[in-house]
Amino acid sequence: MMPTLIKILTPDGLEPASYSADSLADATRYEPHDGVYTVANTFARTQVLKLDAHLDRMEDSAKREGIPLHLDRTRLRAALRSMILDTDFGDVRFRVTAGRDTPERLILTIEPYKPPSETIIKTGIRVITVPNSARPHPDAKTTDWLHDRGKIESSLPEGVYTALLLDGEGFILEGVSSNFYAILGGELRTAGTGVLPGIAQQIVFAVAPEILPLRKEAIHLRDLPQVSEAFITSSSRGIIPIIQIDAQVIDGGVPGPMTAALRSAYAAWTQAHLEEL
Repeated sequence: MMPTLIKILTPDGLEPASYSADSLADATRYEPHDGVYTVANTFARTQVLKLDAHLDRMEDSAKREGIPLHLDRTRLRAALRSMILDTDFGDVRFRVTAGRDTPERLILTIEPYKPPSETIIKTGIRVITVPNSARPHPDAKTTDWLHDRGKIESSLPEGVYTALLLDGEGFILEGVSSNFYAILGGELRTAGTGVLPGIAQQIVFAVAPEILPLRKEAIHLRDLPQVSEAFITSSSRGIIPIIQIDAQVIDGGVPGPMTAALRSAYAAWTQAHLEEL
């Protein structure tokens, strides 16, 4: 089995890439540092969730960066479907990348999708914070950050799942590849500005009001002792509970009931909104 399948979608059709890679992460080193991208995964092999929202954000990111990107969504969907059916990967995780110099040539990379383990969901994750690490252009999903975040992720201490970015005042903004949430004073809190608007975050915003109040305002490091639950979200992982931030254990070190309720609502929303490529 091939570890990944990488092709270039050109105006003339799909072409093989000039390189190979062991994973999406490994393929990053071959991709342009100046561009935009999106990452998602499939369900039941060829079903997707909120793909148009991913592509809307990709086009918006390109506009913010002055990249003349105009996605032919019908051709892109067909190309992804063809690539998936050409493999025996089953469900896949895929990345669509457009470089500034050749935005008409989309890099399509797919790998077998591995969902978060049940152990992670059951026991939660440990994370650390990175001071003064707010991204300079957080509203755009750019490839320079794809490369920069790899430096943070490669230096994480053993047992730490990911890192959270802090602004200069100590407010927790987002994860290196996720949105961050905390339950504080009975409210679900998450940064409303200074972060990349997440696609998974859109689903959380849709389901959360039926479970608890939502407040789009970042928490501060000093709030951590009062946080009852915390989690991150991303399209490929859904909701992942956090049990420890730096040295602060969150409410006994076990995932809480509100996070579980949100996970259930998120899963139900997902199943109701899947569509074929």
